[in-house]
Amino acid sequence: MARVETPNRIRGTQDIFGDEQRRFARVLEAFEKVRRLFAFQRVDVPVFEATAVFARSLGETTDVVSKEMYTFEDRGGDSITLRPEFTAGIARAYLTEGWQQYIPLKLATAGPVFRYERPQKGRFRQFHQIDAEVIGAAEPAADVELLVFADQLLRELGISDGVTLQLNTLGDAETRDAWRAALITHFGQHKADLSAESQARLERNPLRILDSKDPRDRPIANAAPDIDAYLTSEAGAFFENVTKGLDAAGVAWTRNARLVRGLDYYRHTAFEFVTDRLGAQGTVLAGGRYDGLIGALGGPDTPGVGWAAGVERLAMLLDEPAAERIDAVLIPMGEAAEARATGILADLRRAGIAADMAFRGNMKRRLARADAQGARFAIIIGDNELAKGVASLKALEPGTQSEVSLGDLVGVLKAG
Repeated sequence: MARVETPNRIRGTQDIFGDEQRRFARVLEAFEKVRRLFAFQRVDVPVFEATAVFARSLGETTDVVSKEMYTFEDRGGDSITLRPEFTAGIARAYLTEGWQQYIPLKLATAGPVFRYERPQKGRFRQFHQIDAEVIGAAEPAADVELLVFADQLLRELGISDGVTLQLNTLGDAETRDAWRAALITHFGQHKADLSAESQARLERNPLRILDSKDPRDRPIANAAPDIDAYLTSEAGAFFENVTKGLDAAGVAWTRNARLVRGLDYYRHTAFEFVTDRLGAQGTVLAGGRYDGLIGALGGPDTPGVGWAAGVERLAMLLDEPAAERIDAVLIPMGEAAEARATGILADLRRAGIAADMAFRGNMKRRLARADAQGARFAIIIGDNELAKGVASLKALEPGTQSEVSLGDLVGVLKAG
C-alpha cells in the first residue's frame, strides 16, 4: 500500500500549543476580565460576511480590499469574504439585527481574522484579534472610555511599561475636507519626487502619504501642513475634552500629528499604542472614531468609536507564563484499583478538584508524571488501600505521605 503523505500546515497559519498557548490564553482571560469591569457586552459575529460589507466599510481602493481579503464565490453564487477585521461585521449586525434600540452600545469580541499578506514575526494570514466598540455615543467620553479600557488591559497583562499611547485628531468633516485639500496642494507641488505608490494615492487618499515608510516620501510628508491649522472650534474642543479625560484617568499619552486614518468615515480621535519591543511591528493596539461608517453601510448617521489589538502581538510581550497546575494525580496500582479509580476521579472533578490519572508505567514513572503536571498531590490506590477503604495521599512538594479515608478525600484536598 502506498504511503500517504501528510499535508503541511498552510503558510501563514499556526498551531498554538504549550507556552505559546498559555500566553495566548492569558491575553484572552485579561480581556474578558477588563471587559466585565468596564461593562462591555460580549458579542460574536460571523467569521464570513457578504463581500460588500467589507468593500464598503474598508474602501474599494485600500490594500486590505484590493490585495489581502480572502474572497470566494459560494455554491449559491454569492461573493463571500472571510472577515479581515471586526468593526464592519459589528456595524452590519447593528443595522440588520435592530440594535439601534439599545444605544449607546458598548461591545467587545474576540476571534480569528484573515488577511492574505506576507507572513512575518507576529503576523499571520489567520491571526486573532480582540476588539472593543462603542456605538451610538457622539461624546468625547466614549473615546476616553475605550482608551482607559485599553490602558487597563495593558496594565492587567503587565506590559504597559514601554508601551506609549500616541494620539491625534482627524477633526470633523469640515476640518478633514480643508486639510485634505491643503495636503493635495502640498503633495502636488512635489509629485515628481514622491514614490509611485504615493503618487497613486495623491488624489484618492492623500492622508495615507503622511504615514508612508518610503524614504523618498518622508521629507515631503514631514513638511506637510498639520491638521491643527484647519481644526474647527468644535473639533478642537472635542480633542481637548478627550485629552482632559485621559489626564483625569491617569492615562499617559503623547501627540502624534502624523497619525492618520485614510478612510473618509474616520473622524476626530485616532490612536495607537506602540512599543519598540516588537521591532518594525510596533503597534500593539489601534483604533479611532468612525462616525461615518454606519452611514457608508446604508444606515442612518450613527457615531462610533473602537479599537482592535492582535492577540499574538500582545502575547509576544508577555513574560513566560507559569505552566498550568492541577490539584491531584490519581495513581491506581492493580486491576481492582483501576476499576475503582474512574469513579473516584469523577467524584473529584465534580467537586471542583482539577485531577488526572496516571495509569501507565511503574510507580516511579507515574509519580514523575504527576510532578511534571505540577500536581500538589498524588493519590495512590492499590489492593491494600482498597481493603482498608483509604488512599495514600502524597504531598509532592514536601514529599510527605499519609492515609486518608476515601470518603474524606475531597475535603482533605480542598483544605490542603
